[in-house]
Amino acid sequence: MAAPVVASRAGSVNSVGNSPTATPNNPNNNNKIIPSYPELDFRSGARIEELNKLIQEFSKHDQREYDDQRALEIHTAKDFIFSMLGMVQKLDQKLPVANEYLLLSGGVREGVVDMDLDELNVYARGTDFDLDFTLLVPALKLHDRNQPVTLDMRHSALCHSWLSLRLFDESTINKWKDCCTIVDHINGATNYFFSPTLVADWFYESISVVLLEVQKKPQRGMPKVEKVEKNGTVISVILGVGSSRMLYDIVPVVSFKGWPAVAQSWLMENHFWDAGKRRTSGVCRSPRSEVQLKKCISSSLMQAYQACKALIIKLLSRPKAISPYHLRSMMLWSCDRLPANYLSQDDFSAHFLLGLIDDLQHCLVNKVCPNYFIPQCNMLEHMSDETTMLHARKLSSVRSDPAEHLRTAIERAKAANRLTLDLQRRGSVASLPSPQSDPGDQQPDDRLAKKLQQLVTENPGKSISVFINPDDVTRPHFRIDDKFF
Repeated sequence: MAAPVVASRAGSVNSVGNSPTATPNNPNNNNKIIPSYPELDFRSGARIEELNKLIQEFSKHDQREYDDQRALEIHTAKDFIFSMLGMVQKLDQKLPVANEYLLLSGGVREGVVDMDLDELNVYARGTDFDLDFTLLVPALKLHDRNQPVTLDMRHSALCHSWLSLRLFDESTINKWKDCCTIVDHINGATNYFFSPTLVADWFYESISVVLLEVQKKPQRGMPKVEKVEKNGTVISVILGVGSSRMLYDIVPVVSFKGWPAVAQSWLMENHFWDAGKRRTSGVCRSPRSEVQLKKCISSSLMQAYQACKALIIKLLSRPKAISPYHLRSMMLWSCDRLPANYLSQDDFSAHFLLGLIDDLQHCLVNKVCPNYFIPQCNMLEHMSDETTMLHARKLSSVRSDPAEHLRTAIERAKAANRLTLDLQRRGSVASLPSPQSDPGDQQPDDRLAKKLQQLVTENPGKSISVFINPDDVTRPHFRIDDKFF
């Protein structure tokens, strides 16, 4: 049998057009012509340019755009939630009278805070809601006491702590002891430890009582309460306002001032946000720190993060969820690891997406994902080897064909938008004024809508706090970073 002709093989020197390493048949190679090839992803063979275009398309369909009517509906829902919390405070005086809430864009399922997603019911944009928010409500404000706070971490997992009320006054202890775990010591002393589960139970019951009372006397224009559920320590409220459905994930929290000692070393190391270290180090909670850090992240990396989150959020939700918060931590670590001028490249979204997938797969294979603020906390430590390897295998299917998975994410985003638009059209028809109604009653407050739209759309990623007086909930005061409105 004759041997095959070498010149006819793909990749040989005579097959110039078939291989990026091929050259014309010139022994001196002095005048060789190097053909131009598109930039490819080595693992999947996908064109980087195509991936960039798909990420851009996904961002276009995934972004939220607010017109004046939607902005007014957002304001109406926010006012209703704050009024409800004012009524909760009046029930038993547990919540602080003058409170400071932290309002975050995106629900807890989006990874805006570190929560166990296995405790949460599954809600989907388009099917269950159109816009989602997380509202952190301090049940205790420890920085009002002017004394150090001791966190008892001897009996809790890493990154978790017991909070003793031992140093609080009798009135505070009596107010909250039904929401505490009671520990009796050998010397006869009784210690009360704040219980997140019991606090969430009390909060859910109080909100349910208030909403039941409010719905007995409905007022014109009042949002419709479509769902109230307790998911672990989160109370999820879905409101129907006009043609929009708003999901509020309300989380009772403890408000601190300063920085926990367990995370103190993090502040001493070099980070990508070093220019703003002094400003960031004084924040009272890590969610507010993350809001500050988000402003330092390039738009191309943020687009890659949002696209990556859409690819994995359902794929890796069972048997034990990989949270978007894991991905957020890896993104922050990448900002520390890589040069800022590299991460700021506008046309590198595809590289960032592939890198985030690679990083996540590396974390799963090694079962190590350090918390960005507390690196000694491994957020995958609780997972079994079988679960992490199962997730790693699922993720390998995404990495082998990222373009196809991006197309699927785009179609899901389009479908969610179609559902939202369909409901908006139905709502617009249902809300048309009758001939007997006063046309003036149907006119929204354009100035209020435009002001709210400006606050929401022009301050992406900023820390928005709201100061509420429960005796006059009609006059909230907004703080965006250090500015008051």
